[in-house]
Amino acid sequence: MRTALVVMDLQNDFCTGPAAAAAYRGSPETLETVTSNAARAVDAARAHGTEVVFVRYLGDVVRRGPRRQRDRRPRCLEGSWGAEFHKVAPAPGEAVFTKRACFDAFLGDGFEEHLAERDIGHLLFAGLYTDVCVDSTARTAFQKGFHVTVLTDCTTSMHLPDEEILRFMSVVYGARTTTHEKLFTDEEDKWSAPSIGIRAWRTASA
Repeated sequence: MRTALVVMDLQNDFCTGPAAAAAYRGSPETLETVTSNAARAVDAARAHGTEVVFVRYLGDVVRRGPRRQRDRRPRCLEGSWGAEFHKVAPAPGEAVFTKRACFDAFLGDGFEEHLAERDIGHLLFAGLYTDVCVDSTARTAFQKGFHVTVLTDCTTSMHLPDEEILRFMSVVYGARTTTHEKLFTDEEDKWSAPSIGIRAWRTASA
């Protein structure tokens, strides 16, 4: 079983500028820090030989459905500056998957099939936001049998306190939590999927 770093929605409209400032309740400094850390995690994964998978959001005005009432100004419209990646760029050969007006990467075309083809069973998450797209994708991943690790210094929440959603993911999904800096310093190499069962993993993560 292989590991992939899943980079969620590191796009301008979520990370910087007026759209991000209007949506994110935390400080701009926090967004600056977590997006920089996520970019460092990408570099570290590449250096380690771990596959990097990029997921992007497009605010498709046709497919928004009920969200039209809430999102009067959809973010990350295709072809716009807001939809472009922030601080990162896919390298040649790295896969990019698109979510059209949805949160969960598994709802995008080809994401699950790519993981299966590559024998990937352990997903490391970095990007935005912990309580929205990261959580939505991690929840489905857990239900489909993937192991989940969240890089806590590479993400932040939009609505909930960070510690609350991270604890929820740990308790419910058995998600491990660590930082990108600890990946090579912990006794256990967290780039790798755990060899222990999910119950033991959940206990170790609590």
